[in-house]
Amino acid sequence: MKITHIVQGTWIGIVTGIFLALFLKVIQSFTEEKVYTLLLNVDYIPIVKEYQFPEVIEVFFHLIVSVVLCIILVILYNKSNGFIRNHAILFPFLVNVAIGLVLYPTTSFSDRTPTVTNTTSLFWWIAGHAAYGLFIGVLISRKSKSMR
Repeated sequence: MKITHIVQGTWIGIVTGIFLALFLKVIQSFTEEKVYTLLLNVDYIPIVKEYQFPEVIEVFFHLIVSVVLCIILVILYNKSNGFIRNHAILFPFLVNVAIGLVLYPTTSFSDRTPTVTNTTSLFWWIAGHAAYGLFIGVLISRKSKSMR
């Protein structure tokens, strides 16, 4: 693992993580679907769920996850010669849609988030993660091309 991969993944994770948080916050403010609340929710994590954190700390937790994910995606892209490199934008898109689908059911562990059967919230949740994944892919492919 090169330090450039960590640096690149970190800045991509911060920029795209802020984008996703703002996107879902705007959607929640206009639609009242609690997708931003779901993004910041930690009610399904033992011990952590016992604490009430300020919004800025919850966003920080989200950005840590985003940075780790983006570092992994940057490393996979830079070490790949096949599918991932040839589909630099599609791969993060698919990964993030899958992550969105896997994480959405965690909404059932909280009274603050949408019900698991709320299809409008599910739509916005997946739309946000899809846009997030596309944004990651664009930044990875552009940054990696400029580093060659």
